[in-house]
Amino acid sequence: MRIGVPREVKNNENRVGLGAPGVHELVAHGHEVLVEAGAGVGSRVSDEDYRAAGARTLDTAEEVWAQAEMIVKVKEPLPEEHARLREGQILVTYLHLAADRELTEALLASGTTAIAYETVQLPNRSLPLLAPMSSIAGRLAAQVGAYHLMAPLGGGGVLMGGVPGTTEANVLVIGGGVVGEQAAMMAHGLHANVTVMDLDVARLGQIAAMHHGGIHTRYSTALDLAEEIRRADVVVGSVLIPGKRAPKLVTDEMVASMKPGSVLVDVAIDQGGCFENSRPTTHDDPTFRVHDAVYYCVANMPGSVPVTATAALNNATLPYILKIADAGWQEALRADPALAHGLHTHGGALTHAGTGEAHGLEVTDAQTVIG
Repeated sequence: MRIGVPREVKNNENRVGLGAPGVHELVAHGHEVLVEAGAGVGSRVSDEDYRAAGARTLDTAEEVWAQAEMIVKVKEPLPEEHARLREGQILVTYLHLAADRELTEALLASGTTAIAYETVQLPNRSLPLLAPMSSIAGRLAAQVGAYHLMAPLGGGGVLMGGVPGTTEANVLVIGGGVVGEQAAMMAHGLHANVTVMDLDVARLGQIAAMHHGGIHTRYSTALDLAEEIRRADVVVGSVLIPGKRAPKLVTDEMVASMKPGSVLVDVAIDQGGCFENSRPTTHDDPTFRVHDAVYYCVANMPGSVPVTATAALNNATLPYILKIADAGWQEALRADPALAHGLHTHGGALTHAGTGEAHGLEVTDAQTVIG
């Protein structure tokens, strides 16, 4: 199969779909890899590295998209890339279609076979291709929360861990999944006073046990959430329903009750965000204010640490990319039910229920399409 790796065009997205080790593996399996010149520079992968691994570098993204049978990306195609989508081509990347009707319609109109990393799901309901980026985003959430608490950035002037004789910051993490656990762990490591809220009592018990009671847990109801919001200095939103829009749990009224300079980090922004006032921001302009609170809603947080993120992403995705390249997408999805959960569009048909529900679109059963 001919596999294409274009440069990412999202703001400050320095990750790349495949690094040199992944290219080497694909070439060893008899596949041809086409890489846009400069695609890996942000992740410290040079064109020479790619060529040494067996890839062929092309001057433009147009050439890569036009010649490749499968496109391997990191982030969803932006509007300037929609015209490059075409029938008969496989696209594997993070898509988050439930929060992006325009892209959903572009994929349907083009006939592209689109497979989303974030909905590949194992029988135990874990998300193996989302987990590494969730871990990074969760750890970054604690860092950016601590950073934006500084007064020159509009924060409340509170040091996350305090010093002896002072109080530490109160950090509230909403959602106890991979993002939430990692955010809580990092904030706890900075000596903050950390509380995790979730609807899964068993999960809360796991988090409390892992950290020997050093992280507080609380069952999430609207009343309890409002109380925790009022006392929080930093709130991390990490609620995920795979393939669906995130629920709006933190209301404008709750934010109005917060301390001046409080910081809200919405890691769920790719899926629409879990705070009522959230809207996507960029690394160039990461924050905005609502009432007296600072919102951080960057939609590609791991793109700020691309060397780490590209390696972690490729470690997780390469086995699945090899399956698709070796067997073809239909046979690969037939053989691997976890991978089949990632199929969102094919030949103008929408195959993912969460996206259909979000946009009120007709859904075709994925098994019918896979055959």
